[in-house]
Amino acid sequence: MKRLGILVITLLLFASSCAATEPDTVSSATMSRYRENEIMEYQGARLDPAVGPRDNSINGVQQVDIETYTLVINGLVDTPQELTYDEVLALPEYERLITLHCVEGWDATILWKGVLLQDLMDLAGVQPEAVTVIFSAVDGYTTSLPLQTVLDKQLILAYDANGIQLPPEMGYPFIVVAEDKLGYKWARWVDKITLSDDANYEGFWEGVGYSNDASVEGGGRD
Repeated sequence: MKRLGILVITLLLFASSCAATEPDTVSSATMSRYRENEIMEYQGARLDPAVGPRDNSINGVQQVDIETYTLVINGLVDTPQELTYDEVLALPEYERLITLHCVEGWDATILWKGVLLQDLMDLAGVQPEAVTVIFSAVDGYTTSLPLQTVLDKQLILAYDANGIQLPPEMGYPFIVVAEDKLGYKWARWVDKITLSDDANYEGFWEGVGYSNDASVEGGGRD
């Protein structure tokens, strides 16, 4: 309980410090976060920087060696898969303009490009008992989403943001674009996708009191 209380106080303090800016202005601090060749506008909508205002990962920004990296798809599947980065990128690509809402009080509208999670899972063959998709990351982070949500919303695993390769701070090589879910469901540095029959699986933040539903409207707390 003491750890949970500290987390709540920290997040409240940070959220209160997130001052709103005028819709048509971009602060110098925000401008400094755009990377070279990153696009700032898409179909009339201003895009936020692909890198957030601060690092809120559990073990710092991860630097993934893409030469040795593999994406594992396992659990309740017919044929477990180990895919290289290039093998994932060879799948059909999808582009989506989606806003990430952080529980800390900020949001970022970004143009994402990636592959359908369903296409990845279809390679392995999902078994009928599976109801949950668990995402694991190279830093030990875990979270999950209902399988039906992944399928219904056609969620993607992104490798590009705002027209550039996903920056390490945002989860290179892959981030789960968990549309309509709070940021802690957007797993970064994903290296394993596990199909499970555990409908109540709790990941890192869910295990200390954050909502397993994580709907943006719900605010993230149980």
